[in-house]
Amino acid sequence: MKNQKVLYVTQAAIVAALYVVLTFFAYLLGIDKMAVQVRFSEALCVLPFFIPSAVPGLFIGCLISNLIFGAQIWDIIFGSIATLIGAYIAGKIKNKWLVPLPTVISNTVIVPLVLVYAYKIEQAYPIAVLGVFAGEVISCYILGMLLLLSLEKYPRIFKK
Repeated sequence: MKNQKVLYVTQAAIVAALYVVLTFFAYLLGIDKMAVQVRFSEALCVLPFFIPSAVPGLFIGCLISNLIFGAQIWDIIFGSIATLIGAYIAGKIKNKWLVPLPTVISNTVIVPLVLVYAYKIEQAYPIAVLGVFAGEVISCYILGMLLLLSLEKYPRIFKK
């Protein structure tokens, strides 16, 4: 029982660390703050398909990333909650092709509100929605599904 808890916490910590590192790469390339935001770290949204510990790991990773890379308080709170919602629901989905969908939807609904109201971007909400949606499709569906399909070949690396 104790080993299961240690494994869960360790896996969550690794996912959080990976999220921060991948966000850093997107930050260095400047693609995480553009009209179409692409965070490589959002590809990790498929991990709850394999391990439940990825849910808190993704939330904590997003929270830390938003703190480190200078997000406003509303982005720190609501951006992290969007990731948590997406990750939690993704962990309940059994169809691998639908796993990225909750993260795409939660971020597409929540993040544009943050962009328009907290950051006062000049775009209207519908334009912000399109930009976030495009970035999430790239991050979650294209990169995330590549990750999922790659990891699926090695089921022994994930202990449930």
